[in-house]
Order: sequence, then C-alpha cells, then structure tokens
Amino acid sequence: MDKLLTNNINAAHTIVQKALLQKRFELLEPEAKELIEIFGIPTTRRTVAVSPADAVKAATAIGYPVVLKIVSPDVSHKTDVGGVKVGINSDEGVRVAYEEIIGNVKKRQPDARINGILVEEMAKASTEVIVGGLRDPQFGPAVMFGLGGIFVEVFKDVSFRIAPIEEHEALDMINEVKGAKILKGFRNTEALDISTLAQTIMHVSDMMVSIEEIKEIDLNPVIVYPQGLKSVDARVIIRRL
Repeated sequence: MDKLLTNNINAAHTIVQKALLQKRFELLEPEAKELIEIFGIPTTRRTVAVSPADAVKAATAIGYPVVLKIVSPDVSHKTDVGGVKVGINSDEGVRVAYEEIIGNVKKRQPDARINGILVEEMAKASTEVIVGGLRDPQFGPAVMFGLGGIFVEVFKDVSFRIAPIEEHEALDMINEVKGAKILKGFRNTEALDISTLAQTIMHVSDMMVSIEEIKEIDLNPVIVYPQGLKSVDARVIIRRL
C-alpha cells in the first residue's frame, strides 16, 4: 500500500472515529463530503458558518449562487424541517435564509443541536445519477449505480457489484442501466463524462473496502457534466466494529 493511500485511509478513519466517539452513527454532511474528497470524489465548495455574518463572508468567497443547509447531528432529513435554502444570490438573501433556517429548525425540532449552517456552491444543473455503497450481511461490501429522479424512484433502474471492483466492472454497471443512453448523448445532447463517473464508482468501492466502519454511502445526486462531475449531497452511515 503506497504512502498516499495509507495517509488517506488514516485521515478517513479519523473522521469516522470522531463521530463514533461522540456516539453518532451518521456523519454530518461536512464530514461526509470531507471523507469522499479524501477518496478523490469531487464535491461542492463549502464552509460551515455560525452566524449570518459568517455565512455572508463564506458565500462571498465561494461565489453566488449558494445553498444553505442546517448542520445538526439530530437532523437527518433537512428539507423536512425547513433546513435547506437554494439559489441564494445576494448577501441579504444569505442573512435572511440563515435566520429562516435556524427559526424553522427550532420550531419544528426544538431539541435539535445546531452546529451551524453549511454554505456551499450551487452546482450547475445537468444529468443526475446516484452512486452508493452498502455492506450486505451475506456478500459484504457492495456498490450501486443508477440514474437519478424517476429512473430510480419509478423504474428501479440500478446495477450492483460486490466490492472491490475494477474499471471495466464500473463501466459495465453504467452500461447495464436502461437509462445509460442518456449519459452517452441522446437527441443532440452532449455526451457526459463516463470515465470520471466510472472512477467515482470505483472510489466508493475503495471506501467500502478500506473503511470497515462504513455501513452505507449514498451520493445523491451526483451531477455529471461533459467534463467532470460533482457529488451535491453525501450521506454516510457508520457502525462500531
């Protein structure tokens, strides 16, 4: 195992162990995004703010438009408690959104601990996919791929492989789903970056194999562009060994 990979795994273990020491079994979104970045998965630029002024400073540094999200160990489904604001284009908009999110969470989930507000870039729209990892009781670590939206919700159009996987297996996973033609350029749309997408599936496989405390990974959506991609949301469930 090379030194870089060893350092990456050690850094990832540090994030996971910190959460477990605090008796948390789901990483906060900033932690989850830091974890996937360690393994080479591109995600959104972001900062955790603890005041409206902090949030404005972060948004200015990141560049508008931005998204604001609650950061709380007690809030898993942020939109259900009014904990997300998207498409914010001004300093005043950030101040208002910050206060509204705090107010919404305190009203709908009064006992929730609030660590701050995540200020992050709003990724440009493109085709959305889902990349996941899970630890099956019988087969062990596995990876999942599917197109986002209606393809997963209605058609259950997904593919699976037992981890670890190689690049040709990741490409097979992509090609297996019925919606694959959308990624390759369909009706005059530009072909998307399937090579980077395959690498992302492999990185999730690496995470599942390297970090045994990870029970489940859900990158949804991952927005794929003609060049590159970004994981907009990241959810990581962990366990004690």
